Amino acid sequence: MKELILFSLLICGTLPASVPKDPLSDEFIDYINSMGTTWKAGRNFAADTPRKYLKSLTGVHENANAFTLPKRVESTNIKIPEEFDARTHWPNCTTISEVRDQGSCGSCWAFGAVGAMSDRICIHSNGKLKVHLSAENLVSCCDSCGYGCEGGDPEAAWQYWQDSGIVSGGNYGSKQGCQPYSIAPCEHHIAGPRPACIEYGSTPECRSRCEEGYGESYKSDLHFGKSAYSIDSDVQAIQTEILKNGPVEATFLVYEDFVSYKEGVYKNVAGDILGGHAIRILGWGTEKGTPYWLVANSWNTDWGNRGFFKILRGNNECGIEDNISAGLPKV
Repeated sequence: MKELILFSLLICGTLPASVPKDPLSDEFIDYINSMGTTWKAGRNFAADTPRKYLKSLTGVHENANAFTLPKRVESTNIKIPEEFDARTHWPNCTTISEVRDQGSCGSCWAFGAVGAMSDRICIHSNGKLKVHLSAENLVSCCDSCGYGCEGGDPEAAWQYWQDSGIVSGGNYGSKQGCQPYSIAPCEHHIAGPRPACIEYGSTPECRSRCEEGYGESYKSDLHFGKSAYSIDSDVQAIQTEILKNGPVEATFLVYEDFVSYKEGVYKNVAGDILGGHAIRILGWGTEKGTPYWLVANSWNTDWGNRGFFKILRGNNECGIEDNISAGLPKV
């Protein structure tokens, strides 16, 4: 992660003295919009949200590069379409369209992983097996992944899926699957019906049993990966992987301006680094001449563009093309 930060400092802007210093102020948001860049900013977070809380949402641990998956190299000699959206390409796989909510927990590393894993189980079973893998199970039980709600390693998460398996589990309050998420959704953002987010949520206790009444044993509910690997930092290699196998998990550096993203193709224009963040890349396209990656976040649907965003493609914007994790399921 340290290498990612150093490299991304070269390709992402830093905070000029003339920029308002408070990233959640109206003045900061207005400054972004005054630049006439490729995206629009707006209020996603309450103005008094602590910076420490914003940092806590970026849960890729600084030591995440300590574990590396083997590189998967495939022929990229296939025709890459100008636009691709996994949500419409595999419409029967509903997890692809889902935006989850990590709550007050730095568990983005786990949400990006189980989201893409769930997508791939459906895709590679031709829609016959639809499983909502449990972020709860991965966050609480993967000791090799890092520190639970205080940050983890996406690549280690994919290896854990292959080695130990992950049970099913729906979102908070769903009572679906073996281990639903136990950390309540909260208002990351502007005032709303959810309770206010606290700065840090505690990592749930690892349990080797399913919710009472689920009807399956923990062992029988485990779903495994057949392989776990990473993809080269190459646009066509990443596109080929998504086309053939489904959404991937990626990491990038979150700068202070990103938290106010509303629409358009994001690229860093102002602000300091908050931390490393993990997400799912679903596809790509071009908007008003600007190439982008289509991405699902895990800050619930009232952030950004209904929980999704676009980020500049082909320039390794904030390291988005540097660390791509994936794998194939046992189906």
